[in-house]
Amino acid sequence: MSKGQHPTITTSNVPPASLDVELLVIPIFDLSDLKNASELSGLDEASGGMIGKACATGEFRMERRNSFMTTLHGDEWAAQRVALVGMPCREEALTTHLRDAAAIGARLARKCRAVRMGFVCRGKDLMPDSGQAVAEGIGFGSFEDVRFKSEITEGVSPLNCEIVLNSSAPSEVDKAVKRGDVIGRCTNDARELANEPANLLTPRIFAERAVELASDSRIEVEVLGETEIQALNMGLLLGVSRGSQEPPRLLVLRYEPADAPANPVLGLVGKGVTFDSGGISIKPASGMERMKSDMSGGAAVVGAMCAIGTIGGPRRVIGIVPMTENMPSANATKPGDILTGADGTTVEVINTDAEGRLILGDALWYARKCGATHLVDVATLTGACLIALGHVASGLFGRPTGWITAVEKSAARAGEAVWQLPLYSEYRDQLKSEIADLKNTGGRPAGACTAAVFLESFTGGVPWAHLDIAGTAWLEESREEAAAGTTGVMVRTLVDLALTSGSW
Repeated sequence: MSKGQHPTITTSNVPPASLDVELLVIPIFDLSDLKNASELSGLDEASGGMIGKACATGEFRMERRNSFMTTLHGDEWAAQRVALVGMPCREEALTTHLRDAAAIGARLARKCRAVRMGFVCRGKDLMPDSGQAVAEGIGFGSFEDVRFKSEITEGVSPLNCEIVLNSSAPSEVDKAVKRGDVIGRCTNDARELANEPANLLTPRIFAERAVELASDSRIEVEVLGETEIQALNMGLLLGVSRGSQEPPRLLVLRYEPADAPANPVLGLVGKGVTFDSGGISIKPASGMERMKSDMSGGAAVVGAMCAIGTIGGPRRVIGIVPMTENMPSANATKPGDILTGADGTTVEVINTDAEGRLILGDALWYARKCGATHLVDVATLTGACLIALGHVASGLFGRPTGWITAVEKSAARAGEAVWQLPLYSEYRDQLKSEIADLKNTGGRPAGACTAAVFLESFTGGVPWAHLDIAGTAWLEESREEAAAGTTGVMVRTLVDLALTSGSW
């Protein structure tokens, strides 16, 4: 996120009524809260009865992401405004709803040009992950990408946010808030990368930006250029890049704490296509401008690695991002061409718009070559996954069951919805080629599944998960908790997976 844009987050354990802020955000679990909760005593009176009226008319109701904002008067409550956010949730969903509520609050603060915001972290026996979720939400909701506006119409002054904690272990929650602050910032860094126009974020610049972002963390960075990629015989990555004047890059990020065990080693692989025209199999013009974000998976890996390197963690992690454009030209790979991957696999190219799986094939091989024992790849891979799951959940594929369960649990803790889809052996039949080891597409039926099966061919049998974020990486319109554009999806999940203690 642009320097100076990220909110400053602090914590305290003071009564909410004493917070002298421009906007005080309060999650509400039930309308009876407003009458029975001792920490909210006198709030309706301070609003001149507007809160009670909003409840009575249904303007404020117990629906997810519903909010109501009004001014406060008198001496009992120090805040200038209060925003109530409905949280009709079960206890097991508390952290997800707190994250949403905090993001909504930050968006409302932007809307009313508030610079000083307070958030009351409420709930029974608040655990550290609640504080982390709130900090993540504040960072997420405060994001506004105004870098290219000549006349800025949105408030861009960084928020100063004070989180009121009501916990029996405030020091632990405070540590979690700091962790969430880092994750929120790195998620927004990923969003900013994926929002960047393709004329400004070429593969070379993408790699340079990643080096810059990682410089403040304990991440070692290596950038392989075209010569090094050729030496590795990465014919799939080179085949995709052939149509572009911009040479490819292979980004390698390493987090290797001195006291970490030799195994396991987590390998994170992200698709880094900085613009996808479809190549010779060119895409329709409508919506092609969004193909600047076809490197959202790569951005998520960069953001996650920077967060891991800043926070620290118990195990070694390797991040691999193949970076290229997919363009049509006289030199571009053509349908019917055969490419050879670094592991020797030959691929008949049926559709040059199925390029993401090609570059990921070489990258998955390289992650294993670098020592990864467990793999997760993240990619805006298939329109078929968008059709199957919409914009609500990312597709999850992989083996074995225990590894997929670990990824699912991390996604649940991170508040990022995933849904497992199958890898039936019949899907492999769709990828059979008459003249090569594989075809790069199995046609329209089960398109997300056949793409995943293609990737599995390059995993060497190690535990592997594939996250198809085609439907979740981009918001067409702004929502209560997020600005339109890229979402930074999967940064939180990857960080949770890397930092979670215990064995997989």
